[in-house]
Amino acid sequence: MGKKKKIICIILARGGSKGLKKKNLRKINGKPLIYYPIRDAKKTKLIDQIIVSTDDKKIAKTAAKYGAKVPFIRPKKLSQDLSTTEECLKHALLTYEKISNQKFDIGVFIGATDIFRDINWIKKGIKLLNKKKYLQSVFSGHVTHKNYWEKKNNKWSRLRKWMSTYSSRQIRKKIIREDTALTCVSRTSLWRKGKRIGNNVEIIENNDVLTSLEIHSLRELKIVDYLYKMKLKKLI
Repeated sequence: MGKKKKIICIILARGGSKGLKKKNLRKINGKPLIYYPIRDAKKTKLIDQIIVSTDDKKIAKTAAKYGAKVPFIRPKKLSQDLSTTEECLKHALLTYEKISNQKFDIGVFIGATDIFRDINWIKKGIKLLNKKKYLQSVFSGHVTHKNYWEKKNNKWSRLRKWMSTYSSRQIRKKIIREDTALTCVSRTSLWRKGKRIGNNVEIIENNDVLTSLEIHSLRELKIVDYLYKMKLKKLI
């Protein structure tokens, strides 16, 4: 039996947001957004360490209150509008490994603005990476049968040739939208290289329309709050 792999969950939550100020502290059902990914990571009971990377002291204090570690404040240069998830994951992983004198094998990335997450997706991702050595990443993906178009040289064209053939949804090809903020489990070797996911992947497919909802505006916050409460009451 091989050595048990060490697992870290990194949640990114910067203080600045143009669409909705202090977004990660806004509340859904009475709890701040930052609470939900921390809760989900804890519920899996498979993660060795839950880290929140933030540049905001109030977010840091709130995250610690709900059980995450905030061992550093993220540098301002990595907390800008154009800062990427990849560079922030790399920074958080390497910084915490240096602080804690530990090395992690598997990284879990989940976001605070996508709260309709099934924790079994995280469990499945971890299980698959433990079982299948060739896999680099496992993430959540939303199934759609809709057509997509892109504009090149001022001309619209279908994203795939097969999209020009119309048929009923039940028999036509599907396409998957990547939703890594809902669940993304990767080898930490990828994060160290500044990559979120690899090329050898498994996608956990879901059809739940609620997983399409992300919170980036006050309107979206209110919609998600209403639907979350309805779901808790089992009305949807």
